[in-house]
Amino acid sequence: MREDDCIFCKIANGDIPSETLYEDEVFRVIMDLGPASKGHALILPKHHYKDLCELDGETASKVLPLAAKIGNAMKTTLGCAGFNVVQNNGKEAGQTVFHFHVHLIPRYEEGPVMISWVSGKVSPEDLAQTGAAIRSAL
Repeated sequence: MREDDCIFCKIANGDIPSETLYEDEVFRVIMDLGPASKGHALILPKHHYKDLCELDGETASKVLPLAAKIGNAMKTTLGCAGFNVVQNNGKEAGQTVFHFHVHLIPRYEEGPVMISWVSGKVSPEDLAQTGAAIRSAL
């Protein structure tokens, strides 16, 4: 299942060259062309899924173990102190290419703050109401 007009389908399936870190029958892991830090990589499934909500269970079960494998290699070879695993779903969440993908972003000591937010405050009643609404859709 591929989409002919999807750039990530083309990259993941080798139609467009990339700096490939890893490849198997399900994924291609490439270096990001607009990196947030040195070593920033993308995990791309070879099949097209618009976002996490379309991803099948078998593919989903392989994403985090692969992220850990690549992240460990980054820590070993690049000397990064850690890494972020980032996955955006929808335009408002920062998704710009609508083919499921995972960012692996190496983080270095004294490096810039890239992913953060200010924690809000919420009442127990609001938590209960919001929790009930989400549970009703499950």
